Amino acid sequence: MDMTAIFGDYTAIAPLVFLIVAALILPGVQLLGKNRNITWAVGLVLAVVSMVVNIMMLTDGYVGAALDLFEYNAYSGLLILLFSIVLVLMLLVSNASVETTRFNTGAYYALIFAATLGMMFVVLSSDLLTIFVGVELTSISSYAAVSMKRNDPRAAEAAVKYVVVGGMSTALTLYGISMIYGLSGTTDIAALAAWVQTLPEINLLLGVGIVAMVAGYGFKIAAVPFHMWAPDVYEGAATPLSMFLATGSKKMGLSVFFQIFLVMFVAVASVSFLGETVQYLFAIIAAITMTVGNIVAIAQNNIKRMLAYSSVAQAGYILIVMAVMSEYALSSGLFHMFTHVFMKGGAFLIVGALICAGVGEMISDYRGLAKKAPFLAAAMMLFLFSLAGIPPLAGFTSKFFLFSSTLYGMEGAVDSTWVWLAFIAVLNSAISLYYYARVVKAMYIEKGDNTEKIKVPAPFMVAIVICLVGVIVLGVYPQLVFDLCESAAAALLGPYLL
Repeated sequence: MDMTAIFGDYTAIAPLVFLIVAALILPGVQLLGKNRNITWAVGLVLAVVSMVVNIMMLTDGYVGAALDLFEYNAYSGLLILLFSIVLVLMLLVSNASVETTRFNTGAYYALIFAATLGMMFVVLSSDLLTIFVGVELTSISSYAAVSMKRNDPRAAEAAVKYVVVGGMSTALTLYGISMIYGLSGTTDIAALAAWVQTLPEINLLLGVGIVAMVAGYGFKIAAVPFHMWAPDVYEGAATPLSMFLATGSKKMGLSVFFQIFLVMFVAVASVSFLGETVQYLFAIIAAITMTVGNIVAIAQNNIKRMLAYSSVAQAGYILIVMAVMSEYALSSGLFHMFTHVFMKGGAFLIVGALICAGVGEMISDYRGLAKKAPFLAAAMMLFLFSLAGIPPLAGFTSKFFLFSSTLYGMEGAVDSTWVWLAFIAVLNSAISLYYYARVVKAMYIEKGDNTEKIKVPAPFMVAIVICLVGVIVLGVYPQLVFDLCESAAAALLGPYLL
C-alpha cells in the first residue's frame, strides 16, 4: 500500500500520528467510559496499527521528510519498529498486572504513549535541539509514570531519584549543546560533522562540550558512573514499566549516541587525532560500564535489581559500537538492541507475572519454581542464558556479531586495535553467567516451601511466548532482522564514511 496516498506530506510521521491520537484521547475514553478494559483495548489497537503502518513503510523502503524536522529512513524505521514492539508488549500486560490496577488508567496509558512518542521523535530527528526535546518528552513522561505507584515507599524514592538525576542530566546536556553551538554556530548534526572534519586538533571548549553531552546522555543509558538511579527505579516502578524503561528508554539513549557522536566523528576517526581520542573515551566507558554492571549484579538478591545491573552491563556491550565506529559495528549493535528487547523484556515479564501470582521479588522466592510453574521456569532459564550469550539463543548470535566487530576496521580489513575490548566483553559475559545461573539453580535445584501450581494472567503468557519466540528465532535465523540492521546502519553512516 502506498502510504503517501493516505498521509501525503506527513507520511514520514505516519506511525507517530496514531500515538499522538492515543495520548490525547485515552484519558477521555477512561473518563467517559469508566471501563479500564475499553481504555486498554483502544490503546492496544492504536499501538498495533502504528506498528503495522511502520512495518509497511519499512519494507517498502520509504524515505521522506516532514515539517522540516523529521526524516524517515531505514534507520529511523527500524528503531520505530523496536519501540513499537516494546510498547505493544507493555500494553499487553498492563491491564492484567496487579501493580498497575490502582493507576488512573487513562493517564497511565497517555504517559506511556507520550514516552514512546518522544523515543520516535528522537530517531526521526537530525538536530541537537529536536533530539533534546524528544529525550525530555520521554524522560518527563517516565518520571510521572514511575510515581503513579502510590502507597509504595520504594516507588516514591525511585521517582524522586529519577527526577533529581534526570534534572542533572538535562542541565549537563544543555550545557554541552550550548558549548558546541557557540563554537560551531549550528545544531544540525550533518553540519557539525562537516565542521568537525575541518578541525586540526581537539579544542578545549569542544572537549568540555562533548564530555558534558556524553555525561548528560550517559545518565539516560545508565552508563557508569551515571548508573546509580537505574536499580532503584527498576525496583520501585511497576514491573511492566521497569520492562519499558529497560528495553525502550535505554535504547533511545543509545540511539542518541549513534545519531550524535557516531555521526559527528565516524568520518574523522581514522584520519584525525580528535576522532581517535573520542574512540578511546567511549572504549574506556564501555569497558568500565560492562565490568561494574556485571560485578555488582553478583551481589544482588532482588531479581529486579539484578536485572537492572545486567542492563547496565548490556549498555556497556553496545557502547563497543562507539569505540569501533564502523558500519558493521553499528549493524551489530542495532541487532543486539533488538535481541535485548526480547531477552530482558521476557525476563521482566516473568517477574511481573509471578508478582501477580503472589511470588516475591527475591531470588530466594524462586526456589522450586520449576515444579510450580514449569513453563515460566523454562522460559526464564532461556531468557537468562540468552542474556549470558549461550548458543544457539539470540543473545549468543548478537554478541558474536557485536564482539567480532572489534576485529574489523572501517574499511572492513582486519584491525587489532580493539581486541582488548573484545576480550573484556567476553570475560564479562562469562562473569554474567554466574549470577544468571543463581536464578536457574534456585528454580531447578533448590526446594521451595510449597508445590502448589502457579497460575498467571493470560496476557502475560502471550507476551512471554512472543519474547520466547523472538529469542529462539533470532538465534537460529538472525538474517530476519540483521539485514534490516545493515540497511539502517548504511542509512545513518553512509553519507559520512570516507
